[in-house]
Formats: sequence, C-alpha cells, structure tokens
Amino acid sequence: MLAFLPEAVEKLRAHIRLHHGRNAADVSFRRQVEELISSFYDDIDVIVQIPLRSFFQLLVIKALYVDRASTDADVIDYLSDMLTRYLYARELFPFLGKGGGARPFYFSYLLEEMQQGLRHFQNLFEACRRYGDNALFLTGIFPQFFRRRSRSGAFPEPSYYISTGKSCYHMAAQHELAQVTQLRPALLQLARHFETYMLALNDISQRYIMGLDMNLLADKMLDAFNLWRQTGDEHHLEKARRYAALLKVDSTRFPSLFQRGRYRSHN
Repeated sequence: MLAFLPEAVEKLRAHIRLHHGRNAADVSFRRQVEELISSFYDDIDVIVQIPLRSFFQLLVIKALYVDRASTDADVIDYLSDMLTRYLYARELFPFLGKGGGARPFYFSYLLEEMQQGLRHFQNLFEACRRYGDNALFLTGIFPQFFRRRSRSGAFPEPSYYISTGKSCYHMAAQHELAQVTQLRPALLQLARHFETYMLALNDISQRYIMGLDMNLLADKMLDAFNLWRQTGDEHHLEKARRYAALLKVDSTRFPSLFQRGRYRSHN
C-alpha cells in the first residue's frame, strides 16, 4: 500500500478540497486514512522509502480533518508544507550567534529586524510568517522538551510563543503579499485558532514523529501472534516479537509469545 501512498493521499486531499468549508470525513474516508497509517507498521523489519511530503499530509489529515473535524483545506495544506520545510534546521534557526552557531528565533529579534531593516528576510510578510511557523512548530512538535526548558528558565514559557505566534500570523495575514500568495485565509485561521493547531501537532509528534502509536502496535502484535497460532509460520511469531520489543512487553506476562519451540496448530 505504501507504494501508492502519494496517489492515495492526493485523492484524500482532492476530497477535502472539493468539500472545503465543511468536514466530509465519512466512514469510508476515515477507513482509508486509518488503513494508510496502519500500513506504516506492517513491515517493521523492512526499511521503506516514502515521500515525506505525502507522509506529513496524511498525518495532518488524520490529526485535523479526521480527529478534529477541521473544515479548512487551506490550513491542512499549509501545515503539511510547513512540516516538510522544517526537515531543514535552517528553517528553525534563521539567526546565527556570535560564534556562528544557531540561536533561537525570539520575537525580540523580529522587532530588531523591523526597526533596523530586514537583513534575514526578504520582506515583512515573510519575516512574520516565518516567526509564526517557528512558534507553532516548536510548541507543536517539541512540547516535552519545551516544558523542561521552560521550568529551568532556559526557554520562554509556551504562552510566550502562543501569543507572539498568533500576533505574527495576524500581521502576515494583513500584509499585501498575503493576498498575492493566496495565503491570507490560512494565516487568519492560524492566528485565530493557534492552540487548536498546536494540539494537533502535539498528537502528530507524540504518535508518529517523536513516538509511536502504541495502540496500533499492540493490535499488530496480536494479529501477528494469532496468525502464528493459526499457521505455525515462524515468520509471524518473529514479527509479533518485534512489535513486542517496541511495546516493551514483559515476557513473564505474555510467556506464550516468547516460548521456545514450534507451536502446533490444532486446526
């Protein structure tokens, strides 16, 4: 199924675009999304190369359109593109410190740029939009790290990035280039509902980027184990054990999964 991921995701996006302004995630649509995500865990012992843009599009569709009943096709596309761009560290750290190392993008740096003349960005629209993206990406993808650094005093509180991120998205939306680039509707939505999109990115990070979907892994483990019991094929048992390793299953609580010797099917 992963071989056809770009085509499958494009069909989902076309469906969302066709129904822009309302949520049309019916049972069939939801099933397609769930099956595509499930397919990522089918062959955990095989490295598969997939287009990351399609991967992020699928995750945003799942977190926003399916789980949160979003109705905005523009925002779904915008966030998918943002996640793809932020694979490159330079997006997150447009400023360099005195030693040439990357430094965080604080709102005060943006104000300095506005007062002293733009040096790191082509125009004010891009500067404000990039700051909003940075704020949303940081609070959305790295919430645990963010909270630890905040408690130690080494990083601002999440509320700092939420408030300044919303302000910058709003400023970007008011710029004339927002109309030229056709990004105004998405930027206004991001400014108004920043927290909603942050929480959606929290889910994506926890379940698919920084972590794993443990419920899905458990289902895969049990499916593989039951196939082994039915067929006696050791491949299914080995696969179940691989899932169990990711889940850190205690062998004493599931001894039949770790038993030695071949299971004899009674069918």
